[in-house]
Amino acid sequence: MNSVISFPLDQPELSFVATGDSLVRRTVLPCGVRILSERVPGARSVTLGYWVAVGSRDEIGAEASHGSTLAHPASLGSTHFLEHLLFKGTPTRTAFDIATSFDSVGGEHNAVTAKEYTCYYAKIRDNDLSMAIDVMGDMLTSSLIDADEFETERDVILEEIAMAEDDPADVAQERFFEAVLGEHPLGRPIGGSPETIRGATRDAVVSHYRANYRPNDLVVTAAGSIDHEDFVLQVVKGLEAAGWDLTVSASPVSRRLTAPAEIRQGQALTVVERPIEQANIMMGVPGIVSSDDRRVVQSVLNSILGGGMSSRLFQEIREKRGLAYSVFSFGASFSDAGVFGLYAGASPSKAVDVAELMLAEFYKLADDGVTPIELSRAKGQLAGSSALALEDTDTRMSRLGRSEIGSGEFYDYDASLELLEKVTIEEVQALAIELARGQLSLVSVGQADSAALSRIVGRG
Repeated sequence: MNSVISFPLDQPELSFVATGDSLVRRTVLPCGVRILSERVPGARSVTLGYWVAVGSRDEIGAEASHGSTLAHPASLGSTHFLEHLLFKGTPTRTAFDIATSFDSVGGEHNAVTAKEYTCYYAKIRDNDLSMAIDVMGDMLTSSLIDADEFETERDVILEEIAMAEDDPADVAQERFFEAVLGEHPLGRPIGGSPETIRGATRDAVVSHYRANYRPNDLVVTAAGSIDHEDFVLQVVKGLEAAGWDLTVSASPVSRRLTAPAEIRQGQALTVVERPIEQANIMMGVPGIVSSDDRRVVQSVLNSILGGGMSSRLFQEIREKRGLAYSVFSFGASFSDAGVFGLYAGASPSKAVDVAELMLAEFYKLADDGVTPIELSRAKGQLAGSSALALEDTDTRMSRLGRSEIGSGEFYDYDASLELLEKVTIEEVQALAIELARGQLSLVSVGQADSAALSRIVGRG
């Protein structure tokens, strides 16, 4: 298959064969629940995901209305809190019951809170899929959000945040999003801050749960050894057993607005002093939104600049000069905003030199463009890494969920390759020029010459 498949919210059934003869099927129930599966030939496992399009950006505080479709945004900290609490018990299962259900069959289960969604997922043998659907459906619909467990998890989340604060690269990333995106809700930390977690109340989290975990909010995806009809029946059975009324007609919640938001820079320079052995430097500019047709161009640009061992940043800073061990570039795109950034960790005495070299390579890409050899190598890298990723049912399950919640379009491997092959040298340079014109933000975590870093930002 080499075409892009649309996922209309009002289409009850859809099926197609994807690359590698995997069968993708999609069912939209009258109540608004969306169920997607990808049957992968030869697989003996299944990766299962329960998704809601509620992320950290949808919390009240700053300006939560940017691009949000939620009628009832959550209070600050609620999204991350709820991700933890759904594992803590239901009327029919204790937290230990939930944990042992998966441990006893060698399965994996966890959850992730992102900026624009929350996903609860599990990976099990195909024989254990019924159990996973039963347990996860119960968790998602019937969490007790017990008052004592709430306070216990408050401490757990505070420890999680403290652990991230001890990782200078994590600190640099959080400060980077704040610096580039400013007051936009996407600039806030996904996990919340100690202040928001301490200030969160059980009533606010329960309100968030009841308002946003409803049938027409839910997307269920699975990939691996799976039969779609049986999968749909089991999902419905699990949700009804948990008390959800699936006979009420409702349209799936609308997808997010995709018009680029106006971004106002938070800070040009952020310096976090830490007595550590390296300065962690992250710098960058506003990027493109996830619906931008140039996202594949950005992938090529990123590959050439800092996406691997043959990239310009790696070769110039690590291989030729030995100034850093870790150095790379990255892009992150969301419904109405994005960032493009560069990172390196270097000794304090070398940090300024590394920052100058990274920025020089970034602007050189805009000024001089890329070579045919670089373009070809980047396309090969992206094609190969995509093919390898699809060997994993986790990736395929996630692709279904992101396609459904995000753009509403499914890009199969062949369709992605076709778009990749069309990328030209001129397109890469044009995007590099646009990115290079953005307001530069620089974050340093560790010990570095603040005055020199300030001059770098001023030149940017």
